[in-house]
Amino acid sequence: MIIGVPREIKNNEYRVALTPSGVQVLVREGHRVIVETTAGAGSGFEDSEYAAMGAEIAAKAAQVYRGADLILKVKEPLPPEYELMREHQVIFTFLHLARENELTNVFLEKKITAIAYETIQLSDGRLPLLIPMSEVAGKMAIQIGAHFLEQSQGGRGVLLGGVPGVPPAEVVIIGAGTAGANAARVAIGMGAVVTLIDINIDRLRYFDEVYTGRVQTMVSNPYNISLSVAKADLLVGAVLLPGAKAPVLVSEEMVKKMKPGSVIIDVAIDQGGCVATIDRVSTHSNPIDNKHGVIHYSVGNIPGAVPFTSTNALTNATLPYLLEIAKFGPRIAAMKNPALAKGFNVCKGQVTHEGVASALSLPYQPVQDVLKLKL
Repeated sequence: MIIGVPREIKNNEYRVALTPSGVQVLVREGHRVIVETTAGAGSGFEDSEYAAMGAEIAAKAAQVYRGADLILKVKEPLPPEYELMREHQVIFTFLHLARENELTNVFLEKKITAIAYETIQLSDGRLPLLIPMSEVAGKMAIQIGAHFLEQSQGGRGVLLGGVPGVPPAEVVIIGAGTAGANAARVAIGMGAVVTLIDINIDRLRYFDEVYTGRVQTMVSNPYNISLSVAKADLLVGAVLLPGAKAPVLVSEEMVKKMKPGSVIIDVAIDQGGCVATIDRVSTHSNPIDNKHGVIHYSVGNIPGAVPFTSTNALTNATLPYLLEIAKFGPRIAAMKNPALAKGFNVCKGQVTHEGVASALSLPYQPVQDVLKLKL
């Protein structure tokens, strides 16, 4: 198979979908890899490193899209890339189509097979390709929140961990999945008072046992969320429903009751966000809005700020699945691996992920029916 790796064009997205070592593995398996020039520069990888591992270097993105059977990316294609995608091509990347009506329609019209990293799901519910980026985003949420709590950034002027004689900041995290767990870990390590909210009581019980009272756990309901949001210096939204739009759990009235200069980091913004007062996906170059005296941070590609770490972690996770697709083709790979089959969001002009179909009010066809699979 011919695999194409274009340079990411999303605002301040410095990750690349494949490392030179990943190229080496694919080439050794007999595949061709075309990499757009400087695609890896933001992550610290030069064209010469890719070429040394057997990649072909293309001068323009159009050459990558024209020559490849499968396009490997980090983030969803943006409008300038729509016309470059060929009919029946395979796109393998983070998609978050629940908020991407236009892109979904492009996929449908071109009968593209769109496989989303974030909906590949193991039988135990884990999301193996989303986990490493959620780990990064969760840890960074606290790092970013601590920065914007500084007075010079418009924040309350609160040190997350406090000092002897001065209480630490109150950090409230909604969602105890991978992002929320990593946010809690960093916040606890920095000495903050942490409240973790989730609908899964067993998950909360786990955190209570692991952190032996260092984190307060609360069951997710409107009353508990309202009570916790009102006291928060830093609120982290880390809610995830695989493939579906995130539920709005923090209302505008709740935000109005927050302390002036407090900070909200909505990690769930890729899936629409869980905070009512966030109405845009912000960028690293223009990351914040101030509403009701509260700083709102809603960057859609948080891990892109630490590309060396993120790119290596992402390739570690995606490469085994990429090898299966490249070796067997999408249909047989999906038949052999049910977890991979769940990554198929759009295929043969049909929406094949129920969460995406529901969010966009489009007809849904199970992937096993579209591809005539026996899973």
